[in-house]
Amino acid sequence: MRAPEFWNTSPDQLDLRARLLAPLGKIYANATARRVASENGIDPGIPVVCIGNLNAGGTGKTPTVIWVVEKLRDAWHKPHVVTRGHGGSLEGPVRVDPGKHTAAQVGDEPLLLAAFAEVWVSKDRAAGARAAADGGATVIVLDDGFQNPSVAKDFSIIVVDASRGFGNGLCLPAGPLREPVDIGLQRADLVLSLGDNAAQEQFVDRW
Repeated sequence: MRAPEFWNTSPDQLDLRARLLAPLGKIYANATARRVASENGIDPGIPVVCIGNLNAGGTGKTPTVIWVVEKLRDAWHKPHVVTRGHGGSLEGPVRVDPGKHTAAQVGDEPLLLAAFAEVWVSKDRAAGARAAADGGATVIVLDDGFQNPSVAKDFSIIVVDASRGFGNGLCLPAGPLREPVDIGLQRADLVLSLGDNAAQEQFVDRW
């Protein structure tokens, strides 16, 4: 589904539709806040690097996951990716085998990521994290789990599309955000857009 154009207007020039939907956006933001605070995530016993975003839709998470995996491998880690497998039918946890699994089973992105690292598809991210740890990972890269509290994170990266930023600054359905920017950034360790060399160096220095 294509995002509405009014999501991308300036926060100080809100479209009428955004203003009318703003109360629903506040309800959505409150629901996200309750979910994030609802439980203490499991500790899989190895570090967890979370790649997420504040915007709904694509911001460049998949290329960022690939970049993070490669940098972790350069640092002698054995990274495994844990993802929900959007569009796939398998509940998991299942280790993705490109020679066996189809996109209908595990989703398109896990098949792509499997060319770069071991990938686990699991609708239950906590179960996926445990499977990755038991499967030989020394670090877990959690794909799109920033608003999911089921797994404790050691380092969280927010990926931002530099051309769009955070849109009109409102939460769904009034704007593109899953949660308010100020609240989300408080939980993040790094904000990264593709090509941001300074931010990339911060991650490399950390790991």
